[in-house]
Amino acid sequence: MKQRALDFYLCANCSSTQLKVVDEGDIPYNAYEEILQSSLICDNCGTVFPVINGVPRFVPLENYADTFGLQWNFHTRTQLDSHTGLPISRNRLFQTTGWQTISPLARKEMDGQIILEAGSGAGRFTEILLETGAEVFSFDYSSAVDANWQNNGHSPKLHIFQGNIYDIPLRKCSFDKVLYLGVLQHTPDPEKAFKSLCQYLRSGGEIVIDVYCKRLSSLLHWKYLFRPLTKRMNKERLYNIIQAIVPILLPPAIYLRRIAGKFGTRLLPITEYSNLELPYELNKQWSILDTFDMYAPVYDKPQTLLQVKKWFNDAGLEDIFIGYGSNGIIGRGKKP
Repeated sequence: MKQRALDFYLCANCSSTQLKVVDEGDIPYNAYEEILQSSLICDNCGTVFPVINGVPRFVPLENYADTFGLQWNFHTRTQLDSHTGLPISRNRLFQTTGWQTISPLARKEMDGQIILEAGSGAGRFTEILLETGAEVFSFDYSSAVDANWQNNGHSPKLHIFQGNIYDIPLRKCSFDKVLYLGVLQHTPDPEKAFKSLCQYLRSGGEIVIDVYCKRLSSLLHWKYLFRPLTKRMNKERLYNIIQAIVPILLPPAIYLRRIAGKFGTRLLPITEYSNLELPYELNKQWSILDTFDMYAPVYDKPQTLLQVKKWFNDAGLEDIFIGYGSNGIIGRGKKP
């Protein structure tokens, strides 16, 4: 944790700005001038928040998002562009946000901006955001923050913390951009989560989200048949089952995609990504990861286009864009 972050953090219990590092003078710093093991204490209410492995923890260490911590700590680097050698995360990020790709002009425009990234997972998008030159505050409700720290914690412009989307321990109206990709549908109340994020935008700041789309074709999916059982299973057991099944089903899944396109991929109860030009072994790891991601989460709440439009209008945002994207529905808007 960097000292700079204390200019933004609030107490997750009483929202006080009076957070300080416990016994700061005796705390060792790493080579990046960060505190690795300590605690934050609120001078107002006395609540103590541990700093573990460089990450402040503002939530209980066990929570409904444990499945995401499990999957991202098993697949720490699986979906990082720096690992695949392909611009998969980069393309999705910039196609969804509408922001410019990394160029000298784009770096000049985003350099100095402050971005809040919610639901970071292992940091596949964090890695790309840091290339823009922006300062990034990135959090997750789960222990996936540890995977993000392992992947990106060396960056001098990154602040990672473990926090609750409904009560983010940050000063409101502080961020130029807020980003929430791939996770909104897995919260207990997606609309409430979205409205919570909007509070952290500065005037003129932009929020970008995506969320699974609620329509008949998407609801006619294997996961909605099996999830009543799988979401209640022991997650390590479920992961082991998927890890055993994917290598058996992946070759026919690849063949079905080849002969029947996107429809072919829906005929078997796993995911596969040969369309992304992933080598077979990487495709297998992505398949294990995303198949687990389909069946394990406690919540899976897709939304309609009209529902998402209403969220943005109710939040009083301007320059609104709502449309379909690769992961469902994309929403973009700016705070007046």
